[in-house]
Amino acid sequence: MQEKLTKKDVEKIQAEIDHRKLEVRPQILDAVREARAQGDLSENFEYYAARRENGSNNSRIRYLENMLKNAVIVEDSSSVDEVGLNKSVTVYLEEDDEYETYKIVTSIRANSRENRISIESPLGKALLHHREGDRVTITVNSDYSYDVVIEKISDADEDENDNIRGF
Repeated sequence: MQEKLTKKDVEKIQAEIDHRKLEVRPQILDAVREARAQGDLSENFEYYAARRENGSNNSRIRYLENMLKNAVIVEDSSSVDEVGLNKSVTVYLEEDDEYETYKIVTSIRANSRENRISIESPLGKALLHHREGDRVTITVNSDYSYDVVIEKISDADEDENDNIRGF
């Protein structure tokens, strides 16, 4: 599956790979060596825990490398007054008579609990490239859709805690 990533996403993923290979992996391998040196491996919990941690770290590295290998780099082509990637948008939900604010992000940064929605979600796709005051129909499936009105668009602050999904 191809992930849509920004250049910043690629940089963060590569930084995590480098950190895991150059810092975490040597620490884990030291722990494996120390635990192995304690003697009988059949009852050595520290040895099995260190090996499990090593496997988990290597699995995460492979996952991230595969993600980069299959990634499609996307850029925000929206103008300043349009909904676009890494922008916050406040919408008025007519059905519920309430306002919601979302940050439009790539799928690996999406987190519904933090109102970060993917450019690939029905809401994200529908809002892209619309302007303040536009009425947008969000089609969830063939049986259900709803309307929102775009109230405000702003550049979202770069959040260093925008974690890339993982384990």
